[in-house]
Amino acid sequence: MKAMFVGFAAVVVIAIAANILLNRAGFSSQDVHSGPAVRLDG
Repeated sequence: MKAMFVGFAAVVVIAIAANILLNRAGFSSQDVHSGPAVRLDG
């Protein structure tokens, strides 16, 4: 049971770290899927 909780915690940490790193690197879905003719508010 302890190993399962450690695994869940690892998945959460990896997901958060990947989200932060990809957004900083310019790989957010907003940056990837918007072209010059798309106006994004925000």
